[in-house]
Parts: sequence; C-alpha cells; structure tokens
Amino acid sequence: MTTLEILHADLDDPRHQAAIVELLDSYSRDPFGEGRPLAPEARERLIPGLKAHGGAVVLLAYERGQPVGLALCLLGFSSFRGRPLLNIHDLAVRPEARGRGVGRQLLEALEVEARRLGCCKLTLEVRADNTRAMELYRKVGFEPGEPPTWFWTRKLD
Repeated sequence: MTTLEILHADLDDPRHQAAIVELLDSYSRDPFGEGRPLAPEARERLIPGLKAHGGAVVLLAYERGQPVGLALCLLGFSSFRGRPLLNIHDLAVRPEARGRGVGRQLLEALEVEARRLGCCKLTLEVRADNTRAMELYRKVGFEPGEPPTWFWTRKLD
C-alpha cells in the first residue's frame, strides 16, 4: 500500500474543486465510466450541484501532493432502519495509481466517516463486468444483497 493523505474535500477550495473535476473526468474517460470525457456542462455544474445537494461527502486521496483518488458519496436514508446511509456514488483512482491501495484506503476512510455520521450502512453500485472493483469491494466487506438487487435507470434527458 502506498502512503496517502486522505482528506475531506472543501467544496469552496478551488484546488479541491479542480481535483474533484479532474479525477471524475479521468474516471468518466475509463471504459468502466462513460468511456468519454465529462461533458462541459457536467464539469460546470458538478461543484455547484454538490454544494446545493447538501448531503455530499467527498474524500480526496493525495500522493506526494498530487490528487490520485476520489470518493464522491451522497447521504441517503434507510426507511427500514430509520437511520442515514452513505452511498458511494463514485470511487475513482487515476489509472497510474491503481493497484497501490488507494481505493482500499478511501473505502476504509469512508467507513470511519459513515460511522461518525451514524449511518447504518454503506451502499454502492458496481457494473456486472467490473470484476476488479468487485474484488476490492469484497475484500473490504461489501457483498451483494440478499436477495440480489438491481439498479434501474430511467434517463430524463
């Protein structure tokens, strides 16, 4: 594992804003993302949208002063448990930093943060063909729900 600095992103800090957009763009370009760069309007709306949402938890991982990883999460609520939950919406690691424990350390830091927030669980969705991500998630204690659940989408634009 590599030595990282993991910190809570300050959505008002221009350096953190740039790192978030840059890392999400890198993830978007990946075949397991969208396979193309973030659209200019998405880049423009990302930070204001996260601020307006009010339930964003964003962690950044830095290695030697450079941003190498991002965990972008949104607080939700479990109606069956009557407590908040933390959904890991995007977990992104720069391709050149993969395999060095960045994702694992971000996930471990998210668990600490979720417990601090009183969350009853961490949730995420993963593509069925992203076996590398599933391997990592299993290693840190994630598993498919019972019965398995599906994430469905209806695009509105």
